[in-house]
Amino acid sequence: MNDLTSVIKETLENGGVLNDLRGKVRAEIFRALEDTSLERPKLPSDNLLINELIREYLAFNNYQNTLSVLMQESRQPHQTLDRNFLCSELHIKSCSTPDVPLMYGIVSHFTEQHSNNCNDVRETDLGDGDSGEEEILRQPEVTIIHK
Repeated sequence: MNDLTSVIKETLENGGVLNDLRGKVRAEIFRALEDTSLERPKLPSDNLLINELIREYLAFNNYQNTLSVLMQESRQPHQTLDRNFLCSELHIKSCSTPDVPLMYGIVSHFTEQHSNNCNDVRETDLGDGDSGEEEILRQPEVTIIHK
């Protein structure tokens, strides 16, 4: 019986089903524990922007279970924020490559800035190394305006 249980567990883990179930259970636990009689404070605007960057990143990487828990726990509005609005609020001058999350561009901006300050050379392609072909992630051009 233990062998059968192990085989079933391994099969569910390999197919990703077990992780899906765990994510759904976590979201339901948060929903069940949430006291709806208490009024939660309004989400601060900084949190709204940060959560939106995280939401965009999670959706891009297809982390749907994590995204559902984030949305439930943070009470982020279900309507996504306009990308141009995000760029404006974050003082990002250029919002190119709309198919790639802004977070990639922000990280790239600061790592390149640090790299330039340290005279480092860093790899810009993020290949998985398995296919024999280089896979390049096109990072958005982000120019952050410092005040």
